[in-house]
Amino acid sequence: MEDFVYYGELYDLYGELLTKKQKQYFEDYYFQNLSLGEMADNYAVSRNAIFKQIHIVVDKLMEYEEKLHLLEKRQKLERICQFIDNPNIKKELEDLI
Repeated sequence: MEDFVYYGELYDLYGELLTKKQKQYFEDYYFQNLSLGEMADNYAVSRNAIFKQIHIVVDKLMEYEEKLHLLEKRQKLERICQFIDNPNIKKELEDLI
């Protein structure tokens, strides 16, 4: 389950860098909870093709994070926000996140 949450967070940050088909596969599998078989039927391709594409998408998302560290930075900012007493500064940081 942790992987699903982590991949969802990566998708939120980097999803726009994926192709339309990659987004569809990712969303169907991770957000709509469709099985590989259901997706294969919907897209008229093999289960293996769907499986490979999902792994390609996940690998891309993880590669983007390795290079850009946006999720890591966001999580650090969220932790910092917990310790800020000044409401104006806290609001500005939360708006960035």
